[in-house]
Amino acid sequence: MSETIMSANINGTNLSIQPLKVAIIGGGLVGSLAALNFARNGHNVHLYEYREDIRTAELVQGRSINLALSQRGRKALAEVGLEEEVLSTAIPMRGRMLHDIKGQTSVVLYDPCTNQCLYSVGRKHLNEILLNAGEKFPNIHYHFLHKLKSANLQDGSMEFQCDYGERQEQDTADLIVGCDGAYSAVRQQMSKSSGFNFSQEYIEHGYLELCIPAKNDEFQMPPNYLHIWPRNEFMMIALPNQDKSFTVTLSMPFKVFAGIKTPKELLEFFQKYYCDAVPLIGEELLIKDFFKSKPQFLLSIKCNPFHFGDKALLLGDAAHAMVPYYGQGMNAGMEDCTLFFSILREPNMTIGRALEKFTESRVKDAHAICDLAMYNYVEMRDLTKRFSFKCRKLLDTTLFRFFPNFWVPLYNSVSFTSMPYSKCIANRQWQDEVLKKVFYVVLSSTVVITGAIYLVK
Repeated sequence: MSETIMSANINGTNLSIQPLKVAIIGGGLVGSLAALNFARNGHNVHLYEYREDIRTAELVQGRSINLALSQRGRKALAEVGLEEEVLSTAIPMRGRMLHDIKGQTSVVLYDPCTNQCLYSVGRKHLNEILLNAGEKFPNIHYHFLHKLKSANLQDGSMEFQCDYGERQEQDTADLIVGCDGAYSAVRQQMSKSSGFNFSQEYIEHGYLELCIPAKNDEFQMPPNYLHIWPRNEFMMIALPNQDKSFTVTLSMPFKVFAGIKTPKELLEFFQKYYCDAVPLIGEELLIKDFFKSKPQFLLSIKCNPFHFGDKALLLGDAAHAMVPYYGQGMNAGMEDCTLFFSILREPNMTIGRALEKFTESRVKDAHAICDLAMYNYVEMRDLTKRFSFKCRKLLDTTLFRFFPNFWVPLYNSVSFTSMPYSKCIANRQWQDEVLKKVFYVVLSSTVVITGAIYLVK
């Protein structure tokens, strides 16, 4: 397809347009959001998902970890008119509640100055909202149980395995959009082209999901916090659910998981490190959930570019999978949509130039949030309980309270603004340098004053 000037009638702004046939591979959160955006821009959208329709499935396969919705995701949902619907059932989390090894708790608010918060949302529920919204567009066509087997990105042809391999289908599209996760089939096709850079890193830590059930139809812990049990090399976190339960994620080195072989060893381990969680989970449920499945792997993926000519695009985890410890995987993927469609709506924009500009604008920030997510795992499992961390948090909060336009803490800039991720890191580095210089001046002045007093005496 030649580079066609793109346009749409968006929020009352009239632009000339020639519709594209867009194939979106992956019907998860980013894929279904991208479908809405393309449809609102007047394009003919075909969304292909390898699973059955989650809205009618009894058991949804795949990840079920709760999600922390923050500013970037909220902005993307607002642009398609869904923010209020999502927030109406989401649970606000105003800070971290830290559980020490003795079972005592302390609270670290995310933003005590303006009371901004994260929102706990269920992955399945959010996905259903996005898919239901797509049903209102006649130019969105859903194809479930369609797994992409191969694609020719030069001519936009695709081959699908359908209905669990019972039949094959072929189709073509003007643009193929890979929203098919960390193990993206679209990215695999792009990796065969010259000049495509790709790296992946598995960490030595895995995760298991546990559950703190509701009791008497009530939460067993305060619901408006992200609960964290930091234990140096490993940790446990819990997010509240709408049914008054908590989804619990236990993250540890695989060697630690491997060392727990019997129910007795498991209970001894939890009594030692998570004593307050045992009565909340219940011994029987803990044993059942721990041994029913193996710990899952976590990986971080970086690639460049995010596009192939004017024929293919990667969004979300397909472009930048990250470990889940900054709560930005979904938010970053949704922000991909915000950025790409803002570029697409620029005057006289062509599809080829839009894809190229998206890569230019996004790669640096995508790599930055992958690095931040890895860092935040260390912070959550270890640094949060250190005195030095609490002092820095207090200092950042105080400076932010008095100078909100001058001093924005790292976590606030990542979670509660749309500041580019790379700029968030640069801002933190600048703050570190400022504090080092202030500390040096204060220390030097103290030494000089102390010396002068000594000489006078």
